[in-house]
Amino acid sequence: MGKTNQGRFFEDYKVGDVLIHAVPRTVGQGERALYHALYPARHALYSSDAFAQTCGLPAAPLDDLIAFHTVFGKTVPDVSLNAVANLGYAEGRWLAPVWPGDTLTAQSEVIGVKQNSNGKTGVVWVRTTGRNQNGDAVLEYVRWVMVRKGNLDAPAPDTSVPDLTKVVSAENLVVPQGLTFANYDFALAGEAHRLRDYDIGEQINHVDGVTVEEAEHMMATRLWQNTAKVHFDTSARPDGTRLIYGGHVISMARALSFNGLANAQMVVGLNAGAHANPCLAGDTIRAWSEVLDKADTSAPGVGAIRLRLVATKGEADFSLRGDDGKYRPEVLLDLDYWALMPV
Repeated sequence: MGKTNQGRFFEDYKVGDVLIHAVPRTVGQGERALYHALYPARHALYSSDAFAQTCGLPAAPLDDLIAFHTVFGKTVPDVSLNAVANLGYAEGRWLAPVWPGDTLTAQSEVIGVKQNSNGKTGVVWVRTTGRNQNGDAVLEYVRWVMVRKGNLDAPAPDTSVPDLTKVVSAENLVVPQGLTFANYDFALAGEAHRLRDYDIGEQINHVDGVTVEEAEHMMATRLWQNTAKVHFDTSARPDGTRLIYGGHVISMARALSFNGLANAQMVVGLNAGAHANPCLAGDTIRAWSEVLDKADTSAPGVGAIRLRLVATKGEADFSLRGDDGKYRPEVLLDLDYWALMPV
């Protein structure tokens, strides 16, 4: 047992710890093909080099969530191998496109710890940065997870909860160098709706649904080299089920949102997110969105739209919380993000 990794437990984390995550991952067209096979992903900027070139980019970057999942997967053995649940996200920004052939690495800093009242678990906050082979940061975000204690007698650490911004300000969003929507082809993109066509407060039912399959979820989770036990080992959960990786739900909902938001091309900011209820194989994921804000950018023809993306199991009826203020049981995901869209 001395050479194997049992993963960190709550008492193993200290504020200020820097975690260097293994293993570097070179990503390419294979990841794109698998991603588009696993999800109904078809935003034009990530599907076509020619379309991306008309938008000022040298080629189609890899999907923004490919970058997210790859970086996230690096962190699992050090952050969430013994997690009970992934609780939330904040302060996420996509800082540079990821191109086929790039090699991604990840590093996290522990920025907060708080033991739960039951003495068996605690919450750990980490700030993660993903970099390419040149050392350039391509992605950063904060997430917090509930982690089991390995030694229940270990003393509780001093509580330290980070003060996180609720929304990434529009002026801090990074628009990829050269991006322009001045010559945007709405017909090829799939819809005619531009930023000015959306109203703050507007809600959009994305109509379609996809039933989650056990095999596809495990293939996707392995694709990102995510080793969390709850996604593979039926003995890791009391009910004997495999928990569907929350990122699988994010990608499915984002892909479903194409119907109504086909021109929300690039995800550039992650303001907040909660995996409200567990998703299990056999659940049918549907999605709806709400427009929360709109903003200008300095790039020609490029605006930013802030969206709430909600994934549900069952019909997408725009219901989020019950009378008690808690998420309704059919709500799987509540995600607040910024995307780039032609004005």
